[in-house]
Amino acid sequence: MSEARPINCSDYERLAEERAEPGYWGYVVGGAGDEVTLQENRAAYGRVLLRPRMLVDVSAVSTATTVLGTEIAMPLMVAPTSLQRVAHPEGEPALARAAASVGTIYTLSSLGSVRPAELAEGAPEALRWFQLYWSRDRDFTRDLVAEAAASGFGAIVLTVDLPTAGPRERDLRSGFSLPEGLPMPNLPRTLVGSDYFHDTLGEVVDTSLTWRDLEWLRSECDLPLVVKGVLTAEDASLACEHGASGLVVSNHGGRQLDGVPATLDVLPEVAEAVAGRAEVYLDGGIRRGTDVAKALALGARAVFIGRPALWGLAAAGEDGARHVLEILRDEIRLAQILLGCPSPGDIGATHVRART
Repeated sequence: MSEARPINCSDYERLAEERAEPGYWGYVVGGAGDEVTLQENRAAYGRVLLRPRMLVDVSAVSTATTVLGTEIAMPLMVAPTSLQRVAHPEGEPALARAAASVGTIYTLSSLGSVRPAELAEGAPEALRWFQLYWSRDRDFTRDLVAEAAASGFGAIVLTVDLPTAGPRERDLRSGFSLPEGLPMPNLPRTLVGSDYFHDTLGEVVDTSLTWRDLEWLRSECDLPLVVKGVLTAEDASLACEHGASGLVVSNHGGRQLDGVPATLDVLPEVAEAVAGRAEVYLDGGIRRGTDVAKALALGARAVFIGRPALWGLAAAGEDGARHVLEILRDEIRLAQILLGCPSPGDIGATHVRART
């Protein structure tokens, strides 16, 4: 790390870019197509302004909240992101330990380099969820979710917005490929080739899935089911009807269908459709504690961060990832104080307005 200690997520982004291999860096920061949605995810926060209330007792402020009945230290969790061992040799266990050190949830990706049991061994104190790409090999999927349940994971996060990979042109131009020997144990076959994501992952994911298949998954695993990739009221209602305990309003970080709305823009629609039947979370574009406050005001119970956690990991390993999470926790607390909200649950729709 440079002599000056980073003080925000953008500082870590610059440090991570200095250290990362260019092809991998393009993979981390890039989006689909013209990257319109990627840019909109971030721009949406500038279209929402905060409305602080004065002379509220904020002598005792807590950022703690609960998700699916589990208390976490702040309304922010670590999203599932792939290839963490490319960012840093210690990979997923290091990022999980960083999350544990600040008291929040780490989500292991199906594109991770460790199995659920290995993560539990490498980060035994971590609160952990498992993100699932549903394989065409149903027996493999059954065994994988059973291992997650047996290894102390608290929920299954089913990604539903990847029947095929979006057109990630940065990767195509750079020819980014998996490092030789990188394990991918949560997939039923090895990903190979320079265009591994487009050519090979699409052969792994079951494109025939429908909402009815969620009933099979619920029958095979007692863990709460969180559906990730919801952008419409219609799908939010269907997810609730088919047993989802939580929804993640997500456009895959702008990496799938380019031209869909920013997640913050559709959050109120989804939250209204859910109407308390499930918990609502959001990812996409979170860089500041004030971004978290805006998401909470518009209907999210908590948010996920992906890229900023990877920046911390790439810049300084477990210590860097921990510091990113500490920065965001402290920014959330400051936002609560200045808004006049002693707890995350006190932040509501009256604390925001649209920019005119």
